[in-house]
Amino acid sequence: MNGSLRRLRSRILTPSISATKMSVRGFRVKDYESQAVLETIGRTFLTGYAAATRVPSMGEVAAELADVPTRFRGFAYEGAAMGLAMLDGLPGGGKRRVAEFLDGAGRDHVYMVYVGVGWAAARLPGFRRSRLAAPDPLLRWLALDGYGFHQAYFRTGRYVDGQAVDPVSWPVYRAPYAGRAVDQGIGRALWFVCGTDPRLVADRIEAFAEDRRGDLYSGAGLAAGYAGGADEKELRVLRERAGRYRPQLAQGCAFAAEARLRAELLVPHVELATEVLCSTTPQEAARVCTERMPARPADSAADARAEVPAYEAWRRDVAAALVPGQD
Repeated sequence: MNGSLRRLRSRILTPSISATKMSVRGFRVKDYESQAVLETIGRTFLTGYAAATRVPSMGEVAAELADVPTRFRGFAYEGAAMGLAMLDGLPGGGKRRVAEFLDGAGRDHVYMVYVGVGWAAARLPGFRRSRLAAPDPLLRWLALDGYGFHQAYFRTGRYVDGQAVDPVSWPVYRAPYAGRAVDQGIGRALWFVCGTDPRLVADRIEAFAEDRRGDLYSGAGLAAGYAGGADEKELRVLRERAGRYRPQLAQGCAFAAEARLRAELLVPHVELATEVLCSTTPQEAARVCTERMPARPADSAADARAEVPAYEAWRRDVAAALVPGQD
């Protein structure tokens, strides 16, 4: 495909920048600073998406993303992964671009890449989702996290206000754990929907059924750690409001620290969040995650069908290590 056609394809596929504006989404605006952070994240995501659908090689995608400021670069990789997954999933998509991305420039951003694949799954027809690459049997649940984020972000009335639980029409994810992974993404989206206001985040989570709240708090903790937007006092409010779900909140924040450190994207707000929510440093939180990471399941199909797949066992181990002695 020549350059003109790639640019045309990119313009057609890339969502409008207005879709990331808080006023358009109807999200809570806490203050100008948090609004600027969240809207910059949205624009940066679309920057990555547009690059992935416009340029001809993975090397050129990586070159464009390298210019994104450190705080927001992970979101550009997430957007790029969505763009590549969309190309993989559309008719005539050809080679598996996401798999190539994971083997190269996207390797250190693996968590964000898998989340981006989930965004694409939310936009593609169900029968095209089987083309999407999610090869790691441990981390593939992050694609459902991305799916849940997308649904809560763009269909807030149904998935946040209405607390909808839909069956996931994606063959590899027709499993008992699928809904829980989706809820982790919904919890992450609540940080955006609520404009990084921890009181509103907690109010929203507490309106959900009790058996969903742990996963929602985990997602909120991940967003607070990775995206930022809250000061120390606000993070302490989130920690206190989490109550019995503090271990899950800490686990989510620790995963954010691990993702940031793996990609060499550590910035001050990550240090603040891990200090408050995990009672430790980003380096120690990441170490807890990596040391407890289980081996990849030998039978990935059996693991996917399990009530507690290896990914969930990992999350539980991390949560227990960070906040011991609390169920």
